[in-house]
Amino acid sequence: MKKHFLVATIALTVAACANTVAPTQTSAQPAPAVVKGEQAAGHASDTTITLEKIMSDPDWIARSPQSWYWGANSETVYFQQKREGNPVTDLFSVNIAGEPATNQVPLNQLHQVNDRYAVKHESGRKAVYTYKGNVFIKSLPSGNVKQLTHTSVRESQAMFLNDGRVAYRAGNAFFAHDINTGQVQELANLKMAAAPSDIQEPDSYLAKEQHKLIDYIALQHRNAKLQEKQNQAIKSENDTITDNAFYFGKGNRVSHASLSPNGDKLIVSISVAKSSRKNTDIMPNYVTNDGDIHAERVRARVAENREYSQSLYLVDLKSGNLSKLKYDTLPGFDEDVLASVRKENYARAGKTYSSEKSPRNIHVMSASRPIKWSKNGEQVAVLLEAWDNKDRWLATVNFENPSLVSQHRLHDDAWINWTFNEFGWLNQSNSLFYLSEESGYSHLYIKPLSGKARQLTSGKYEVSDLTLTHDEQAFYFKGNKTHPGIYEVYRVDVSSAAVEAITQLGGNNSYALSPDETRLLIEHSTVTMPPELYVQDATADAEATRMTFTVSEAFLSMPWVAPEVVAVPSSNQAEPIYSRVYRPTTSDGQKHRAVMFSHGAGYLQNSHLGWSGYFREFMFHSMLAQQGYVVIDMDYRASKGYGRDWRTAIYRHMGKPEVEDMRDGVNWLVDNANVDRQRIGTYGGSYGGFLTLMSMFTQPDLFQSGAALRLVSDWAYYNHGYTSNILNTPGDDAIAYERSSPIYFAEGLEKPLLINAPMIDDNVFFQDTVRLVQRLIELEKQDFETAIYPVEPHGFVQPSSWLDEYRRIYKLFEETL
Repeated sequence: MKKHFLVATIALTVAACANTVAPTQTSAQPAPAVVKGEQAAGHASDTTITLEKIMSDPDWIARSPQSWYWGANSETVYFQQKREGNPVTDLFSVNIAGEPATNQVPLNQLHQVNDRYAVKHESGRKAVYTYKGNVFIKSLPSGNVKQLTHTSVRESQAMFLNDGRVAYRAGNAFFAHDINTGQVQELANLKMAAAPSDIQEPDSYLAKEQHKLIDYIALQHRNAKLQEKQNQAIKSENDTITDNAFYFGKGNRVSHASLSPNGDKLIVSISVAKSSRKNTDIMPNYVTNDGDIHAERVRARVAENREYSQSLYLVDLKSGNLSKLKYDTLPGFDEDVLASVRKENYARAGKTYSSEKSPRNIHVMSASRPIKWSKNGEQVAVLLEAWDNKDRWLATVNFENPSLVSQHRLHDDAWINWTFNEFGWLNQSNSLFYLSEESGYSHLYIKPLSGKARQLTSGKYEVSDLTLTHDEQAFYFKGNKTHPGIYEVYRVDVSSAAVEAITQLGGNNSYALSPDETRLLIEHSTVTMPPELYVQDATADAEATRMTFTVSEAFLSMPWVAPEVVAVPSSNQAEPIYSRVYRPTTSDGQKHRAVMFSHGAGYLQNSHLGWSGYFREFMFHSMLAQQGYVVIDMDYRASKGYGRDWRTAIYRHMGKPEVEDMRDGVNWLVDNANVDRQRIGTYGGSYGGFLTLMSMFTQPDLFQSGAALRLVSDWAYYNHGYTSNILNTPGDDAIAYERSSPIYFAEGLEKPLLINAPMIDDNVFFQDTVRLVQRLIELEKQDFETAIYPVEPHGFVQPSSWLDEYRRIYKLFEETL
């Protein structure tokens, strides 16, 4: 039974925001125009929206704060801002006490304040961080900064050891720096080479004869043994000599390495350095500074990517022991999770598949800090995943009998999400916390090492961006609890699991908790207003104060159309399809033309109530609405923000569920927006370009025309990391690739199609367009045109290219709708 949903318009949300946000006008500063008085976007204006304006350099819109963070004193906010007409960014500071004042940080002071990722000492009185590859210590009471290293070697992973020293990594070597004596000790040097062998005695007939007959050979052998004996004696009796090399074999590389806070152990993952790319994996660049054609190396295609595994080691820096941590203690490590997929593909080929257990390829997950130690250094947790994308394990390490201990296994018959993988330690209770989608949505769990996990949050919303308070009594998090498209900041109590809303700003909000945990720094945006920074007390019902205002007067003067967010009823599942709808600003009483936009990235949310990364499209849609079009922008199945089932609905068949949702969108337009069914077009880029092709090739009655931009035509040519999650690999699941790739359905094209393709696209290769065009030529199709962009990557950069592309899209719709 279908359910019908309709949510309030954005205008209501914007009005709500106006009641909760207290604007603050800052004083004029000598720095570039960063902070101005507050105004409402889209106020009354007779301005006509033009392609020339909206596709020009976006500096005219706003130069929003980037890479924002708290200063160590909890009284200063820092952010980067792009220079106008210039790709260079500058660092600015805002003092939040009293009347906020914005100042550019002088270049000779950048090292003093670039401590966004500083690590605090247990005492809370000092912090260590790196800037431009050197290590610095800051005294938190005074703000004084001391530089520890001054080298051309890039140091990283700076931290305090529990004995008070500072540790850091340089290349594959780890060092401990005594800040009192200045002494630097090498803790470990991870070498990608074979271990040097002892001097061998001659063992073959010829070698023995050589040593017996040639005195020079025998003498050199004796001298080498004497020297080695002396070297070993010096190392054993003189503690000034360092030899902390650990050998992992030639042809390998360090994927991850994490040092214990005690400085006595390392967890290291090692992988084969050999790339899966072939010499033919190149991208010709035709427009170059020297006039030659440059063959740029690019990624391997999923059809060719080798299976990937890592070896995990525990390195004991005191004993010198190197222990390999085997994966056979992980539940399901040898399961044939693709048995049903392989069986189906074998059957199509007339063969029988026999399933057998076999160790799977497993590696440390590509997440932020996938190896984390407890504060006392007595425990470590590692996040691991299988190469087939079906399992994620959170494991600790048994140091006595070096082995992995599984604490949590997350299995998904489709694929494990590449986000919502945050985890860490509750040190006071010797417990782990982690996010998991096992309930259907990303939620927070706590698990004692010797007990069962406890779910701390629950409901039909997604939890992310965790911040644990210093006393470990609560977490702050970002969630879309009240509406799928509204992201607020919440706080959950660890003991009671009680959740309270800290912000009620509407729109989209990201945050950072101040070091003293009294305030939130918030990046807030709405559908018609780009992101700005606000500060609010870290308590419920507190008012937020604006810190920046970077939006231009020119942008504010434009008559932008605020879209409604509508819950379009689905004919395929109970949940609706949330969509942005732009209604015409004028009407002649006739039925409207309409355009459907499909966002890219697949797993991305665009029908939210914040500022969209597709800001050019927002402006283009406003222009279309000004000219009498209705525009709909759907979060089709596979989009982010709606839980695990929505995300994985496209498993093994990309393009089918989404096009079903697109049909529901067309029906909604006809039934609810006075749209003529025979005057609807569609367009989109990347994944949206793929959906344009799939809809026009497989459902030719749906749209009258379409524009496919930087399109995917054959998923076997896309990358491994994204594609194998959804379609497995072509070797295992050719069926999934063939029914998900538009090139197999090109004979279905019946309506005008515009193909726009950048030529130096190292994400979706230009080859995807070339092969599709040749296929269309061979099928004798006539209703398609191709535009190429010789200097553009996947995301266009040059305003002239943006303008040319959207002129063609607009012309297509004007001529066909």
